[in-house]
Amino acid sequence: MALRHQLVVLQPQIDKPRPHPTRPGAPRRSAPPTPRLRLRQLHLIVSPHTVPGWHHDPLRRHHAKAFRPKRPDRPPTHRRIQTLVQRLARENPSRGYRRIHGEPAMSAIKVAPSTVWEILHRKGIEPAPQRNRQTRSTILRSQTQAILAADFFETHTPTGVRLHVFAVIEHATRRVRVLGATAHPTTAWTTQLARNLVMDLHDAGATTKYLVRDRDSRYAAAFDAVFEDEGIAIVKTGIRVPRMNAIMERRVRSCRAEPLDRTLTVNLTHLRHALRDYESFYNQHRSHRNLRAAAPLRPLPQPIIAPKQLNGLDVRRRDRLGGILHEYQRAV
Repeated sequence: MALRHQLVVLQPQIDKPRPHPTRPGAPRRSAPPTPRLRLRQLHLIVSPHTVPGWHHDPLRRHHAKAFRPKRPDRPPTHRRIQTLVQRLARENPSRGYRRIHGEPAMSAIKVAPSTVWEILHRKGIEPAPQRNRQTRSTILRSQTQAILAADFFETHTPTGVRLHVFAVIEHATRRVRVLGATAHPTTAWTTQLARNLVMDLHDAGATTKYLVRDRDSRYAAAFDAVFEDEGIAIVKTGIRVPRMNAIMERRVRSCRAEPLDRTLTVNLTHLRHALRDYESFYNQHRSHRNLRAAAPLRPLPQPIIAPKQLNGLDVRRRDRLGGILHEYQRAV
């Protein structure tokens, strides 16, 4: 009926000639009056019983829902149980919802398998076959616990003396170890640094299997033999391919930009002091994007959520290396 009414109203506008554009300010003719629509001009396209049926159907559904016998609803699942189910699904990607349901039952937590499936489905967690797929980043991240990277870098004193620094970094924790600095890197010196590093790894309980290094001539055969005796394989990077040791190269750049390029290194003793202080700053305070803004040896504290805890917030600064490096910490 509405469509037919529109056709009747618009038909005179289509039949009349199109008006020619006029110049600005010229008077315009008023539009002809819209003809009145008569009911006898409309032809029904539905049967007379259809319109009353449209009116009665919502009423029928309303009364059927109102008089339907209600059963008691199931109480909502506790939030901690939902968090536990999501954690089990995240930490065990190969398990389906029935395997996940068995873990809370072993801890005397009663939850139905259908509830576990509903929680996973509502949170958008895929089933076990799709969730168990490993990406390239996941595979590489799982191997970081066994990778250690090493590199030499140089710095100069104001008198032109070249000093050599040897450092290593752990791929998993991003912890840096500055093993030594000297003006004359001999074979005996580098071999002794390798022994010191192996002892430090034993004391820390690290499970290192690979040592990534470049093809520098300062790495002697005795240096590699120390690690091979401990079951640590030596992985050499390609010729002029620094990206194969990108994490260590990025750390060397940070060490140059933050303390060394902003300090006049007087002698070897001064260099060792600066490197020791920067190593402590790097491991204890400097945030890392790969660690979600945490430091290698210092996890993030609990965030401040309550607005009352922000009242009287006092953040204090601690200077290192004469004010070159700054550490900020909230006063307790």
